[in-house]
Amino acid sequence: MNDSTQHCQYQDPEHFHCSSDANESGYCYWHDKTLDKSGDKVKEDLEAYAKSGGMLRGICLVRAQLSNVDLVNHNNKQGYDFSYADLYHADLTGAHLFNINLANASLMKADLREAHLNYANLTNVNLLGVKWAGSKIENISIGKRIKQEILAKKFSRNKNKQQANDYFQQSEEIYRDLRKHAEQEGIFTLSGKFIQKELTMRRLQLPRFSAKRVSSKIVELFSGYGESPLRIIGISMLFILLCAGIYTFTGVSIDGQFHIYDNQASLYNNFLLFISCLYYSVVTFTTLGYGDITPMGVSRAIAAIEAFTGSFTIALFVVVFVKKMTR
Repeated sequence: MNDSTQHCQYQDPEHFHCSSDANESGYCYWHDKTLDKSGDKVKEDLEAYAKSGGMLRGICLVRAQLSNVDLVNHNNKQGYDFSYADLYHADLTGAHLFNINLANASLMKADLREAHLNYANLTNVNLLGVKWAGSKIENISIGKRIKQEILAKKFSRNKNKQQANDYFQQSEEIYRDLRKHAEQEGIFTLSGKFIQKELTMRRLQLPRFSAKRVSSKIVELFSGYGESPLRIIGISMLFILLCAGIYTFTGVSIDGQFHIYDNQASLYNNFLLFISCLYYSVVTFTTLGYGDITPMGVSRAIAAIEAFTGSFTIALFVVVFVKKMTR
């Protein structure tokens, strides 16, 4: 019998091989997708297999009954590696999964109620339909984008709008479930990140140049959908600087004398003018209006726009800040 029939043929996309003995299918028990692993003894066998150092990457545990399973690598700082594992519809209620690596795995419709997932790596994992109630998800890592979001953007780039929207809808559902669970667990910083992603996925399903999509993008840029008060401050500062520059080149009246940028003037004098215009821009943005500097010509229109924008932005900042602080 040659070596290819003696050992499991499983090889994952990162070229990890399984060295366990193969059955008639050419795969070991754990990597054989044709075998039913929904029996009662699977949990004990899996715990023993993990402790023995067996290859856990890519194992198939579809519909496995793993309630209260202990998959914590107690003797090692690094958790068990279940990368590319298939846990579709698996019962993981109350499971101990601290520091587990599930990168690129599938947890689709898995039952994770009351499971302990602290510090778990869920990067590029299929999380569609997961039951999260009561699970501990502090410090989990799901990466910058979930699996469905990556696929949605891929199809969007390829102009496959229907397929892209299907994955955007799935992404929205996943982020919504994560957001609701994070709120129930009192992890509001995490729920804030999830709500931004949820609303972004909803926006990307709208027609590209529709009014709703454009307005949604503006809300995101200004406030991160109400989750980033510092973003409002940053945009406000940029707007104040922009208006100050415009005032410098369109002219303002200072103590009754008209001043405007002059190529013939010294750099120092032009800089002093900009500082005065910056002061005026701050006063206008905050609607204080001391009256020592007044706009002239085109500057009047800019001042009106800045005053309106400033009053709106300050109100928005107060709302977002209070929302964040009162959670």
